[in-house]
Amino acid sequence: TNYVVANSTLSLFCTLLICLPFALLLTIISPPTDTTANGSTIPIITTTTNTTTIPTLFSITPNISRINPVTTFTPKNTNNIPEKINNKTTASPPLPPPSTEKEVDDQILLHRASQVNPNPSPTYGKLAFMFLTTTPLPFAPLWELFFNQTPANLYNIYIHADPRYNYDPPFSGVFGNRVIPSSKPTRRHSATLISAARRLLSHALLHDPSNSMFALLSPSCVPLHSFEFTYKTLVGSNKSFIEILKNETGAYDRWAARGEHAMLPELPFPDFRIGSQFFVLTRKHARVVVSDTRLWSKFKLPCLEKSTCYPEEQYFPTLVSMEDPRGYVPATLTHVDWRGGCDGHPRTYRGSEVGPNLILSFRRDRPRYGDESDDGIDGSDSSVTNRRDPFLFARKFSLDSIQPLLRIASDVILKD
Repeated sequence: TNYVVANSTLSLFCTLLICLPFALLLTIISPPTDTTANGSTIPIITTTTNTTTIPTLFSITPNISRINPVTTFTPKNTNNIPEKINNKTTASPPLPPPSTEKEVDDQILLHRASQVNPNPSPTYGKLAFMFLTTTPLPFAPLWELFFNQTPANLYNIYIHADPRYNYDPPFSGVFGNRVIPSSKPTRRHSATLISAARRLLSHALLHDPSNSMFALLSPSCVPLHSFEFTYKTLVGSNKSFIEILKNETGAYDRWAARGEHAMLPELPFPDFRIGSQFFVLTRKHARVVVSDTRLWSKFKLPCLEKSTCYPEEQYFPTLVSMEDPRGYVPATLTHVDWRGGCDGHPRTYRGSEVGPNLILSFRRDRPRYGDESDDGIDGSDSSVTNRRDPFLFARKFSLDSIQPLLRIASDVILKD
């Protein structure tokens, strides 16, 4: 019996020695607890001044099934792209575009774009061609010739296509997979055309840090020169090309289209400007546009009078002139003829009018630089009085113009 008791005592002692470290460990790592009214216990959270960084032990894995790429650009064949352009090394791959479903929302998209570097990539500049359309691009065959054999690392294409319409034939060739998924319905006499342009600018800013100049185009626009000529003209400029007019007839009625005092105090009438909807902006000004909330809060208001409501022709000239009065050339490089206009639309050239003489006449014309008054140019450097920048694009052309345009493309339009 003594042997059994001794043996049991020894076993119990060994068991205590083995369990003691575990008991101490549990005591150390277990938080203090308190008793609730129903007798259960909860941990007591205490604060400490210890600033040691606590590593994250768990990460939340996103629901991949809900990831919705905002842009689905198909990479082009880059086998023939030279490693260097003008002795400069090509840029690193573009930044990824917004990637989640929520980021299609305009406010989030604009906020993200407002954070980009306002200066283009230091290697070389790219042109961003931004098409705002509600139809298939009728002059796509001509634009295909324009971009033909052009190194893909010199330009990008973005399309805002109103999702309410059927695009037949679908966008293909250089325009394939270029529609921005955040495209939304647009209509005249509303701020929706401003929103569409801001979406295009946002995607272009986020998609590629090398985009340095941003050209807004309509489906009825055609090029007037070769890509090489267009590229050298735009990338060689450090200023935006945007028509900005101060003393247009009917300006006050347009300013008061939302109500006599609706634009105040953010936009007094003396700061109100008018100009063409179609512009070419520097990267700096593109970021100014997507960052703006002050003027947008006024221009997004619905108009009371439809006949004077053309906000897309007022918002961009007004914003740029207020934010950077010396940073632009007050002229559009898109040729248009308002003498034969109707219902707010400029003259449309028919297929029977298209020929070498028409294109050459566009090239000979000089852009209108602001108000060009005797006391200088409205809001810009007076040196523009001696400028003669070339028109790079022209509008509007009827659908039956495509074949006449293609017939003179190689010998006239794309020959500088």
